[in-house]
Amino acid sequence: MDEIILLKGGEMVLKGLNRHTFEDMTIQNAKRRLAPLGSFQFWKSQSTIYVRPQGDADMGEAVRRLSQVFGIAALCRARVSPKDWDCIRRDAVEYLAGDLARAKTFKVTAKRSDKHFPMDSPAICRELGEALLSAYPHLTVDVHHPDVTVTVEVRETAAYIHTDQLPGAGGIPVGTGGRAALLLSGGIDSPVAGCMMAKRGLELIAVHFAAPPYTSDRARQKVVDLAKIMTAYTGQIRLFVVPFTAIQETLRRDGPEDYFTILMRRYMMRIAEQIALGENCGGLVTGESLGQVASQTLQALACTDTVTRLPVLRPLIGMDKEEIVGLARKLGTFDTSILPFEDCCTVFTPRHPRTRPRVRAVEEIEAAMALDPALLTQAVDGARQEILSLGQTTREPV
Repeated sequence: MDEIILLKGGEMVLKGLNRHTFEDMTIQNAKRRLAPLGSFQFWKSQSTIYVRPQGDADMGEAVRRLSQVFGIAALCRARVSPKDWDCIRRDAVEYLAGDLARAKTFKVTAKRSDKHFPMDSPAICRELGEALLSAYPHLTVDVHHPDVTVTVEVRETAAYIHTDQLPGAGGIPVGTGGRAALLLSGGIDSPVAGCMMAKRGLELIAVHFAAPPYTSDRARQKVVDLAKIMTAYTGQIRLFVVPFTAIQETLRRDGPEDYFTILMRRYMMRIAEQIALGENCGGLVTGESLGQVASQTLQALACTDTVTRLPVLRPLIGMDKEEIVGLARKLGTFDTSILPFEDCCTVFTPRHPRTRPRVRAVEEIEAAMALDPALLTQAVDGARQEILSLGQTTREPV
């Protein structure tokens, strides 16, 4: 049986003369996602990307993987049939047997892109509906709320028969929006933020701050595992694990307690910016949500933003925790995020954190502390890299 997968673009169709660039990047990302399953042929025509297996392939797994590729709005498995009415009718009865045997109601839709095909769309719907009713007499037609919608697409070289389309990941393909550095903690929010920006075409690197012995190797592994889960959507991630202990201890010793979190976040942004610039990134991404914690008030965010020249993207800024948790569950990161291994953001938490800090006051505190710039250099130079790609991990020195 000749079966393929049809991929439908969403907002890519609005890209005008640049559409082919977005489609080509979607194909590249889809090829990488399917590579472990074998060889697939890809081509595009009439706002649709076609995926044909070359030999035996797990089509169910292929569809699952492609449903996680940004840039694909909808997808489906389809039977390829010659553009001959007798063949279309025969193949539809055979190919749809499983779906129709379980259904009680159905309807038929048709899309006739090839206007040379002798039957128009209403005729295709009428004739195929009669054929399916004859083959499956338990069915009835329901044009408003059918259990199964049967679609026949008559295109340039063949007819394609399928049932309901599955939703894709949507968005635009990773790699079309530039590159950014995600500040990746072990919590719920930052993995969601990273995936949301990947959905807008950003390629990601990730920066994680570790503070041994206050944070454990299991906390670091938790972040690695989160990044691995994310790669199903984002593609390869280069993770930088930054040694942050010396800076945190200095801030706790020399700075006022109520400003500790703000000062810590400012140094995190400085380090992340240096790594980002070294990796040709054009921005930073964080998982902050306005007012969620003391360091995420409007005044606190202003204090952290002043230390970086790069734009700081906060896709969760207007979301509440319930919304973020729902996305984390959908992405598959939630269960890993709630594992009870502390990250450095929860180390030395002040009893009464400053919620409305002023930029000038924070700058004066930093000037009085005169933290040794060598500590920042040591943190950047001491970062360890882990390259994560669809479940595979390799370590490299920076």
